[in-house]
Amino acid sequence: MFASNDDQDVLGGRSQRRKFLAAGGAALAGYFLWMLKKPDLVTAEASEKEVTIVPFSDAGKRLTKIKVPKVVKSEDEWRKQLSADEFEVARHAGTERAFSGKYWNLHDKGLYRCVCCENALFSSDTKFESGTGWPSFWQPVAEENVRSRRDLSYGMIRDSVSCVQCDAHLGHVFDDGPQPTGLRYCMNSVSLKFVKQA
Repeated sequence: MFASNDDQDVLGGRSQRRKFLAAGGAALAGYFLWMLKKPDLVTAEASEKEVTIVPFSDAGKRLTKIKVPKVVKSEDEWRKQLSADEFEVARHAGTERAFSGKYWNLHDKGLYRCVCCENALFSSDTKFESGTGWPSFWQPVAEENVRSRRDLSYGMIRDSVSCVQCDAHLGHVFDDGPQPTGLRYCMNSVSLKFVKQA
């Protein structure tokens, strides 16, 4: 007729267990939603009106460091200028499929420029075969021409790389590359425009 103290302890324990499991399930669901969140890395630095870059001739000759206006365009303007794949990767921080890009296996001598603004980014002299299916370089042509920032999207800790002149997303940099830098700039082909050396 009356519940004993033992029965109340069992009922109370079940209630606590349910609360714990519900809280754990909510936390797990939140974590998975956070992991699936699409990165929003391509945002112009509002305070920057000008940036400093090192220009290069198409022959790969380094020129004098200069200040240039930051390239800022609307989504519609970028959409008109770029292909659908270029737009998704360069303007929305997407990633092309491994071994699908036009430059991952290119061995010609030349310069890789930004597909959005033609800023010089990488040289074939620092390109190496990483086995990843993306064009990989052990350093940019000039540190001033690229920017790295922490990328915590998809539950990973990485450093994304963007063009300093227009904020186009290029790819990511990792610390498993060859010497002399030990870095691997793993870039998307669709974010680059290759200019072959004559």
